Amino acid sequence: MAFAPSKPERATDPYRVMLVDDSAVIRGLFARSLEGDPEIEVVASVSDGQMALNTLEKRTGEIEVVVLDIEMPRMDGLTALPKLIAIDPEIAVVMASTLTERNADISLRALALGAKEYIPKPTSTRELSGANEFKRELSAKVKALASTRRASRGERQPGKKAFSAERRTTASTQAAATPAAAPTMVRTPGVAPAAGTAAIALRPIGRDMPQMIAIGSSTGGPQALFKVLGDLPKTVQLPILLTQHMPPTFTTILAEHIRRTTGWECVEAEDGMPITAGRIHLARGDHHMRAEGTATKAVIRIDQGPPENFCRPAVDPMLRSIVEIWGGRALAVILTGMGHDGQKGCADLVQAGGTVVAQDEATSVVWGMPGAVARAGLCSAVLPLGEIAAWVQKQTMRRAA
Repeated sequence: MAFAPSKPERATDPYRVMLVDDSAVIRGLFARSLEGDPEIEVVASVSDGQMALNTLEKRTGEIEVVVLDIEMPRMDGLTALPKLIAIDPEIAVVMASTLTERNADISLRALALGAKEYIPKPTSTRELSGANEFKRELSAKVKALASTRRASRGERQPGKKAFSAERRTTASTQAAATPAAAPTMVRTPGVAPAAGTAAIALRPIGRDMPQMIAIGSSTGGPQALFKVLGDLPKTVQLPILLTQHMPPTFTTILAEHIRRTTGWECVEAEDGMPITAGRIHLARGDHHMRAEGTATKAVIRIDQGPPENFCRPAVDPMLRSIVEIWGGRALAVILTGMGHDGQKGCADLVQAGGTVVAQDEATSVVWGMPGAVARAGLCSAVLPLGEIAAWVQKQTMRRAA
């Protein structure tokens, strides 16, 4: 006699999700993927944007995350998005779309309208059924966003733990980073430590003036990048390497949006491309980006080596490579994002004498990546998003200590 597999025992107070997609098959596969995690419960499943609005109006405060398809009849995702946020300004919306240039562009426009994240859908139900990495990524993004929402509202997280999944991940990885010198314990301007947590330990800035800038970002990254790069004066004539966790096609569109929004020259990295001052070199989707050569004659190397921290591109390979070339004459900027990618690379950087700045918790969509480096004592500053560009500019103008 065959027995159906039992569902995992549901945690108390699970994160509550609404699925919006015109395909019942896709909604069913999404629901099974998400509810394979005992900390997630799908509480609503509807087929178009208008039904999503009707459902959210009736259940405002109950639904925490919406996974929203772009292309639907009656009301599409881009039309529904601002209306959903008008009903519940704290709702976390994840845009779901297939990997096309048009959908990548729409997803980035959705972020500007208030969506928190995006995820590329597999192109067929067969592909989705076996897409373990997609299922892991979807669950991780839902949990990170819902956890952040609850933390900001002072609400209980699933199960018996009082702290978020994001913070559990961060705490488990702090031991991997060992600062080169003893940092000073301070209360950082713009940072309000959570109840029961210690003040963030800041370290002195690196001794040498930076000769290059490396930026790492993930969840919430595109909007944070537009702000930082838009505020950064073009007089900062240093090479900039940028790794944003994104799939192929999306990075092509992101480079265009950065050029259009900030005025900086931004190119998608190609193997062998010279690293040029005054230009942003963006890691290509599904490829790690590294620097190779010398400080005066460096080139880009891209590869499809194994993912690091579940990511490709990942921030850590980029940071390791710049340490080999620039050593302490490098400045790393870690912006909003889930997980802890970049923490090990930043530890190597400060060990070599370099400098790290991270975005603060209050302005981050998810304080995973910046929180990991901040709590590990690797930062010389932890700042609100709007203050990062001015601080970076100041470091590029100072004399060596």
